[in-house]
Amino acid sequence: MLEGEEAAAQLHEEQRETTPRRKLERQEGFDEMSPEVGELDIAATEHALSEDTDVALSLLTEMARATDVRLRALAQRMAARVVLDLAASTGSTTRGVGRMRSLPMSDEGGDLDIERSMDALLAAKASGMPPPVDDLWARTWTRPDAAFVVLIDRSGSMTGDRVATAAVAAAAAAQKADTDYAIIAFSDKAIVVKAIGSPRPVEDVVNDVLRLRGFGPTDLSLALRTAAAQLERSGASRRRVILLSDCRPTAGSEPELAAGGLEDVGILAPADDCEDAADLAAAIGARWAPLAGPTDVPEAFAAVSR
Repeated sequence: MLEGEEAAAQLHEEQRETTPRRKLERQEGFDEMSPEVGELDIAATEHALSEDTDVALSLLTEMARATDVRLRALAQRMAARVVLDLAASTGSTTRGVGRMRSLPMSDEGGDLDIERSMDALLAAKASGMPPPVDDLWARTWTRPDAAFVVLIDRSGSMTGDRVATAAVAAAAAAQKADTDYAIIAFSDKAIVVKAIGSPRPVEDVVNDVLRLRGFGPTDLSLALRTAAAQLERSGASRRRVILLSDCRPTAGSEPELAAGGLEDVGILAPADDCEDAADLAAAIGARWAPLAGPTDVPEAFAAVSR
């Protein structure tokens, strides 16, 4: 598992591989969106997005890995904007009742938690001085909260539609959990793109996902174990894993064992290759949904994370 500086270095190294223009020109619609080297025709691109968002966003994602430096920057900026707009439509995932929690005393109020504050109260009585507020705890009613780990299977080929789909899922998690989410790209290695509790601009997270390359066999067990380790850092009342994969392991141990210790798993699988995902979901009691393209993510993400 790679995290922090090691993960950043690995991602940077992989992102040095780019796609030449002659290869991009083979894709339908490219010449309209980029008629000249270093150019992205905004009007033509927005028209393409309005005609078929999935196709146009997938092509933009391919262009975000272009050898052409200016085109790469323009396409990456626009692809990230579309991804964030799509993620913003993800439905609420914080249903359920609230609960009483003991939190450090603050201006937000709450009733004094006498049991947890007892040492401070006794010390204050002995000294004849008021207890420091920082040493007191309060009982307060909190809304349901959730932490998310999004696991991105990047084994095999990472085509534009798969990368764009993963980016929308990453942005959806950020919409729901602020910093209490993790994004992990895995094959036979697990790279923590964003760790739970570590603040990072969502635009940077999305851009790293948009430039992921396919690599290696599929170790689902490693991915699920890495997710569990991230979730241990969270104090959220619900801890959810969203797995983007066809769920066909080619390395590692049985994923069912690794999934056993996880509270809540949802699976998002390619619509044209979802049989193994359905089988794994049935085996571990997970919800799952098929994805035909990036625009399916908001509804499917909300459905599997309820």
